[in-house]
Amino acid sequence: MFFDGFTLEQVDVGEAVLRVRRGGGGPPVLLLHGHPRTHATWHRVAPLLVSAGHTVVCPDLRGYGRSSKPPTTEDHSPYSKRAMAADGVALMRALGHERFAVVGHDRGCSVAYRLALDHPAAVERLVVMDGVPLLEALERCNARFAAAWWHWWFLGQTAKPAERVINADPDAWYVGGSPEAMGEEAYADWRAAMHDPQVVHGMCEDYRAGLGVDRDNDADDRDAGRRIRVPTLFLWSTRDDMEELYGDPLAIWRGWCDDVVGRPIESGHHMAEEAPQELAAALVEFLR
Repeated sequence: MFFDGFTLEQVDVGEAVLRVRRGGGGPPVLLLHGHPRTHATWHRVAPLLVSAGHTVVCPDLRGYGRSSKPPTTEDHSPYSKRAMAADGVALMRALGHERFAVVGHDRGCSVAYRLALDHPAAVERLVVMDGVPLLEALERCNARFAAAWWHWWFLGQTAKPAERVINADPDAWYVGGSPEAMGEEAYADWRAAMHDPQVVHGMCEDYRAGLGVDRDNDADDRDAGRRIRVPTLFLWSTRDDMEELYGDPLAIWRGWCDDVVGRPIESGHHMAEEAPQELAAALVEFLR
């Protein structure tokens, strides 16, 4: 069943109000989704973590799904990973969790590592999935990356052509998901979000922040020698292009983390939907 036993609520975290699913008991885990999904992407993994003895918290990131969309600023900082990471800490504290594990996929990966860098006292363990630090991706950008990930530049344009194009026909733009692959409820939640112009704008703002303020924050941390000190797990999808782009992507994370291990998961990009059992098993083993 879809998030069986979980509660659904809106939680005010100060600068944003987040839609949140939570359930279970035991050591807390914060699950952060990526683009263009909502928290519903975790519906096959979250119950398995609860069964393993964890409290599981799944929010929509600010700008996504049914979480709030703060006003845009010239530097796009309301949609920075720093702002989203602060939301995550405020959310977990509001739910009574001062320390917790954080798991992030895709854009949620960027929020998760930013949370570990900005709030080290709050994070017990970190899991990053299908991503490298934004600064590393941008510094390695070549013709192959630009061709494969062209949407980074399209969504990141400040003149806002992306919103006009996407909102003209969201079903033509966002393809690839299905009720069979994602689950009927998760698919319906995703499609509803894609047809909301405010969500489309929020997602574009996420990418605009990624090309500017997020990149700068990563550079500042690297220049200052700040590193991720907690045990870290990096997982990547075999049918994505992590290895194609970076060779050994785990080597990149070793430049940012004191204690990192990793391995691939046999899956396409959305591993929480495509390989939930294997993903959950890897998470449970690491978080134990």
